[in-house]
Amino acid sequence: MATNVLQIASLALRQEAAGPETQPDASIQCGTNNEYDGRMGLRISAIFVIFVGSLLGAAFPVWSKRQQSKWLPDWVFFIAKYFGSGVIVATAFIHLLAPAQEALGNECLTGVITAYPWVEAIVLMTIFSMFFLELMTMRYGNFGGGHSHDEEPLNTDHAHAPVSSTDIDNISLAERKNQDLESHPGNNAQLRGEDHLGHQRVHTANSDLSPDWEARGLMPETYAAQLTAIFILEFGIIFHSIFIGLSLAVAGEEFITLYVVLVFHQSFEGLGLGTRLAEAPWPAAKQWTPYFLALGYAISTPIAIAIGIGARQSFAPGSRGTLIVNGVFDSISAGILIYTGLIELMAHEFMFSPSMQKAPVSRTLKAFALMMIGAGLMALLGYWA
Repeated sequence: MATNVLQIASLALRQEAAGPETQPDASIQCGTNNEYDGRMGLRISAIFVIFVGSLLGAAFPVWSKRQQSKWLPDWVFFIAKYFGSGVIVATAFIHLLAPAQEALGNECLTGVITAYPWVEAIVLMTIFSMFFLELMTMRYGNFGGGHSHDEEPLNTDHAHAPVSSTDIDNISLAERKNQDLESHPGNNAQLRGEDHLGHQRVHTANSDLSPDWEARGLMPETYAAQLTAIFILEFGIIFHSIFIGLSLAVAGEEFITLYVVLVFHQSFEGLGLGTRLAEAPWPAAKQWTPYFLALGYAISTPIAIAIGIGARQSFAPGSRGTLIVNGVFDSISAGILIYTGLIELMAHEFMFSPSMQKAPVSRTLKAFALMMIGAGLMALLGYWA
């Protein structure tokens, strides 16, 4: 017994003596420089190579969507669409959430930033903000639709023609609406929407819209909300692209590896953004808008690389301010992409899409496999990046 007591006392004394040496060093300083090591020619080439890759990735889905009936088969856009969806989801978790944790969890940071799991909190706040914004936009937004969705009084003249139970099982909701409109050729003035800025208020999913949807007076569901989500998605991706461009500009020994990875990273990420741009029902007056948005994404990283090269003597990726700004914006971007990826891409495109609901199970499985491949490749790039 006495021997055990002496051993315990001896152990306690050794721990007390070793305490100051084993405690974390509270005086750890954040980095004040970078690892820039020359190779200016390669760094300048990255500006142009990444620009071309990003632009092709973001613009190709928009172009291929519009050329499906002319030069390209449908499966080209099908691959780009679902592969890009997987890229967006993986970018949120692998390329944004993890770096945000690394930045805000850096051991050199002190104070309130270390007293709370701010990455998760910022992601959560962003998701709720995205949902609230989309919810309000669905109710009150009006991006060129020309009408609101406020309730209108019912009248007997607006009654729809009866549809048999057999037909209900064989036609989609959009087809029933079109059938209702065609069954009242003499009463068009009384149809909802005909006296409301001169077009019928018929709604359908984006994937089911024909190229002449605007001329036919069709209005896609959640049009304003989807456009709002696209602009916010681009905002989140661009901020992420700016920070990785700055990091590439002053990278050291790992510059070549990072260069190659970022070429593919930006091309794939552009593909994910481009599929969202292509799916949006842009009115005829705004047909060039998705290309301008693709260009805005494409120039974000090259501009950041150029700025990083110019500020290579003073820019410090490991400084306290840079770590906090990088972590906060990566967290915001992660929240945006998580919401977009899980709600707009996975849930909406698979479970709530009329075209996917009516498609053969083989088509659904192919789309799911493509999404998994896109996510897998982006996750693999995260290993090297």
